[in-house]
Amino acid sequence: MSYCVNCGVELDPTASACPLCQTPVVNPRQPVDTELPPPFPSRREEVQPVNKIEVALLLSSMLGSVAVVCGVLNLFFLHSGRPWSLYVIGAAVMLWIWLVPPLLFRGMPLWVRLGLDACAVGVYVYLISIDLQGLGWYLGLALPIILTGGAIMVALGLILSRGRSILTSITLIIGAIGLFVMSIEFYVDHWLHQAYLPGWSLVVAAICAALIIPLVIVRRRPALRDEVRRRFHM
Repeated sequence: MSYCVNCGVELDPTASACPLCQTPVVNPRQPVDTELPPPFPSRREEVQPVNKIEVALLLSSMLGSVAVVCGVLNLFFLHSGRPWSLYVIGAAVMLWIWLVPPLLFRGMPLWVRLGLDACAVGVYVYLISIDLQGLGWYLGLALPIILTGGAIMVALGLILSRGRSILTSITLIIGAIGLFVMSIEFYVDHWLHQAYLPGWSLVVAAICAALIIPLVIVRRRPALRDEVRRRFHM
């Protein structure tokens, strides 16, 4: 076994120079073995990056083919008097909006992505309302809930994209959940009773508030904040 005369590192029989300090290896009693494979790659290799356009085309073709096949089956072979294929087509459209634009535009802001996601959910629920002949409940109930949820997500994305701490982000997310739940009960009550009768949403809002208050206290006390970061590796 050979060792480097400069730094003392152990040398492999295939090494012609020290891998640590690059000192040439000269050992008449043990010449360099050129037939054995080296213990590590002799040149740097990199994994070729994935072509985003090809992946986007693949996803689009897969989702599009599923939607077309189900539509053809619904029209000519499995027609039951109901446009059941709209469920599949809507799901394909929603998945396409969720997956393909963020893949092609990596620099897309978070709030734009969340807004597109909300639009995709709105399109999907609209297609469901066509099958159920429920345009009234879509416009009066589902659409307001979706728009409110989308607005909350877009606002949350705008705030979080400015570089907030983990504690602040968690606090904002919990608060957004409580606000969205209360808006759901508000729209449901107005749709069913034409009046706002708060009930179960207040329980959820109270739980969110009970979670937010300690987080706010921890965030405003440096000693507690540092202890939480050490405990939870934040």
